[in-house]
Amino acid sequence: MSVSTRTRTRTRNGAVAAEWTKLSSVRSTWWTALAGLLVMAASAGQLAIYAANDNTNDDPTDDRGIVTVGSVLIDSVELTQYVVLALGLLAITAESTSGTIRTTLQCTPSRGRVLLAKAAVTGAVTFALGLLLGGVGALVARPVLGEWGSAPAADTVGDIVAVAVYLALIGVLALGLGAALRSAVLTLTVLLATLMIVPLSLQEPNIDVLNRIADVFPGVAGGHFLAGDTEPYPPLVGLLLLAGWAAAALLLGRAALRRRDA
Repeated sequence: MSVSTRTRTRTRNGAVAAEWTKLSSVRSTWWTALAGLLVMAASAGQLAIYAANDNTNDDPTDDRGIVTVGSVLIDSVELTQYVVLALGLLAITAESTSGTIRTTLQCTPSRGRVLLAKAAVTGAVTFALGLLLGGVGALVARPVLGEWGSAPAADTVGDIVAVAVYLALIGVLALGLGAALRSAVLTLTVLLATLMIVPLSLQEPNIDVLNRIADVFPGVAGGHFLAGDTEPYPPLVGLLLLAGWAAAALLLGRAALRRRDA
């Protein structure tokens, strides 16, 4: 390995270590993680109660049969993801608001390297948090479902990993948009519009061409990936679409960082 290669590697590793130190040392990270755990537990428990009650009510037409724990986890992510998004956007917007981004860029002048380091740390942290959230959701949902639930080990583990991958990509998407927009409120507004409001508005008229457009938005694509749908495209395509949105957001954030002063 050449000297220049070793230097680049040490610089890259140092940037990642610095971003991990910053993210792990602020209280907002841990409060956000705790909030995510509480929301996941509450959502999974509530959805499991609904499923069990629908199976045991007096109307036989409402009998839904056996419900998998994985399906409850996937439905719970729809709400929980908005808590996890805070980790991604605060990793950059908090520094922009406080002005500490100047110190970061003085220590690591390459803005692309800074953003990639933040993306690596944010993706790793949200993936790990996603595994924890999935495990907590499964532990809550399984006993609540009772005789109306099932939790095949391989399928449940696969669903937990899929949830973690989805949350990691959503976290990186939030980071990229945060780098471009700098404002936490504006970034969250754009994320809400992109993940939920615009796709729902397109789907509401139930016009085929609008439904196809909605299918390429990150939240819908991620939902198809999590559910393992085969229509309108395979789960892998949904994952690639979501990853493409995350990569595009990072490129947008990198361009914005390079174009303006900190």
